[in-house]
Parts: sequence; structure tokens; C-alpha cells
Amino acid sequence: MSDTPKRGFLNLLQEFSIPLLTGVAVAMLAANLAPEWYHHAVHWAPFGEDIKVFGYTLDLHFVVNDIFMVFFFGIAAKEITEACLPGGDLNPPAKAMNPLIATLGGVFGPVGAFFLGLHLLFAVGIYETGVDDYSALMRGWGVPTATDIALAWLVARAVFGPGHPGVNFLLLLAVADDAIGLVIIAVFYGDPTNPAAPAYLGLVLLGMAAAFAMRRLDVKSWIPYIAVGGPLAWTGLMMAHMHPALALVFIVPFLPGPQRDTGMFKAEDEIDKMGDEFAEDLHMEHSPLHNFEHQLKLFVDFGLFFFAFSQAGVALADIGPMTWLILGSLVVGKTVGVTAFGLAAVKLGFPLPDRMGLAQLAMAGYVAALGLTVALFVASAAFVDPVLLGQGKMGALFSGFVGLSAVAIGKLLPKT
Repeated sequence: MSDTPKRGFLNLLQEFSIPLLTGVAVAMLAANLAPEWYHHAVHWAPFGEDIKVFGYTLDLHFVVNDIFMVFFFGIAAKEITEACLPGGDLNPPAKAMNPLIATLGGVFGPVGAFFLGLHLLFAVGIYETGVDDYSALMRGWGVPTATDIALAWLVARAVFGPGHPGVNFLLLLAVADDAIGLVIIAVFYGDPTNPAAPAYLGLVLLGMAAAFAMRRLDVKSWIPYIAVGGPLAWTGLMMAHMHPALALVFIVPFLPGPQRDTGMFKAEDEIDKMGDEFAEDLHMEHSPLHNFEHQLKLFVDFGLFFFAFSQAGVALADIGPMTWLILGSLVVGKTVGVTAFGLAAVKLGFPLPDRMGLAQLAMAGYVAALGLTVALFVASAAFVDPVLLGQGKMGALFSGFVGLSAVAIGKLLPKT
């Protein structure tokens, strides 16, 4: 019982993404008050400069972006996997088609808004032909395609309410959105000296095969799946010169999930909230899929501090035209694109989830404009020019205010 207040405090920090937001604040302060210290901190190599993995120094930036974020995307994949199981909000699979089609709107909408906005900036003289490098400016088109999974998830729960199908709709959209974003990085923002080598993706397939074999063998612990399949998928992505952050997205769906085939079924997450003793009284054993999240979520939620710290260090002096172009493309492009494509999916015979109408769909698009840390991630790959990089990152950071306005607007949202 003595651990309850402590556990409650940790839950509060997790529920409101306090570590992530604190990381953003600390990074902003450090980058503006002690920029030299911040640069050294982000590129600190605890194992020494000579220790490298696939040619990359094991500094804080690499460890966070290329290793830690694997677990973040893995937990997001768990939520989607569970929602697709029998009884989930996205089962049968046809239910997942609407958010997946809406995801395309969440990509094409911001890209279209970006190029339209860039054209207008040239038309009104903010940028000038022959003076400003159009090819350098247009590289920012991929930044507003991103959605911050953690914050979008948090805001969706506040707007729609826990358990509302709109939450999983937005979560699936955000995960698919960022998967496309990582493909964009690999294809359009790749290192010309290290072109993509898709043949190595065979290692990803090998990792999936290993996870599938363990499932057929009825392995009850999540650890062997992740310990064997995870490194194979991660290595395959690295050797293919693609970002390895999605390695566990290919493995987690093979983890055995909860059984939902009786009327007595109660979601594992709900039982978990009642405590382990309640689960024992029901003689219930948590599934490997559930345990994967339950045993790693604290580590991931607090680790997001370091991700935000390593990405969000932008000087306030970097605000410029690209800042507003990125922000506008996120807000207008996501809202219009997701809404339009979601309605188109309905016309194609793929309905919205129960309790979701036009208002909820438009709100999902608006919340998806929370680019923040993932948009920072894409901006780092997109911009070579340091001035444009700073301006682009500021646009990504300002998108965080979408969350505050979404919660306020959500008070007026009709409950269906």
C-alpha cells in the first residue's frame, strides 16, 4: 500500500506526457541560454568516439533516435495490434480501412498545403526567385507529414474520452503516418553516399519469421520475440540504410494477445487498472502482448524526455517564413486532408468507426497536426541549410499549441 501514492504520481506524469514536455522545455532553455553546452550534451558519447555501430558513433542522439525510439514505436504497434483483435475497435479489418485511407489525406494534404504556401510566399515577395534557393526550400515538404504519436494519443484521450473509438482511429493514423514519414526520409532524404539497399530487408522478414515460429510454438513470454526478432529487424533496416525506429512494428503483431471470444471478456487494460490481485481472483494470466507494454511503458514514457531533449533544442531567433509555412501546412493540410480522405473512404464503402461522425473526423485531422517531436525528427533529415533547419524546427514546436486548442474545442464536440 505504501507504493500507491508513488505509483499514482508516476501514472500522473505518464498520463500527461510530462517527461516529453519537460524535455522540450529543457532543450529550448539549454539551446538558448547555453548553446555550446547543449551541443556537447546531445553528442556526448559515453562509450567513447571510437565505438561505432554501422559507422555511427554511440552518442546520445544516436542511442535515443535509433535505439530507444524502437521501443516507443513498438508500444504504439501494440495498441494497434490489440485494436485489430476480435472485439477491438478496428476489427473486422474493414474497420481499419477508413483511418488508413485518411492517413493518405494526412500526407497528401500537408504536402499540397506546403507547396501552395511556398508558391504564395514567392508570389508576395517573401522569397525571391534568383535570390532564394527553391530546391533548398522545397526540401521541407516532408516535415508537415509527421504526427507526434505520444501527444496525439494524449490529446485524443482528452478530446474524445478514454475508450472512444476516435482514440484508436487517430492512433492508427499517427502510426501509419509516421511509417510513411520514415519511408519519405529513406527515399527522399537519404544520404547520397549511402543509397538504400533493400536486399537487406530480408533480415526483417527473417525476424518476422522467427516471431511467427515462436507464436506457433506457443511461447508465453514477450522477451524472446523481442530479443530475437527485434535485433534482426533493426539490423536489416540499418543495413538497408533505412531508419531502424520501426523495427518492432514488424515483430509486435506476432505477440499473442488477449482472448476476446466470450461475453465475459473485459479488456486487459481495464482489469490492470483494478490491480494484479483482481486479475488473480479471476485466475487470469496477462497475454504477452499486454505484458510487453505493461513492463516497458514506464521506461518508454520517461525516456521520451531524452528524445525531446535531443530534438527540440532550437534558438528562438530561428523564427522565420519557413516556421509559419510548416505550421500552416500541418494545421490546414492535416485537417482538410484527413477529413476529405476519410469521407472519401465512406463513399468507397469503408465506414467510420461507431460514434464517429464528420465533427469527430475533422477533430481527428486537427489533432493529427500535432507534429512536434516527430516533425522535429523529419526536419533534421530534411534541411541541410542550418537557417532553414532552425525555422522548420520552430514550426514543428509551435504545432504543440494545437493540442491546447484541440482540448478547448473538444469541449464543444458533440458526443455520439
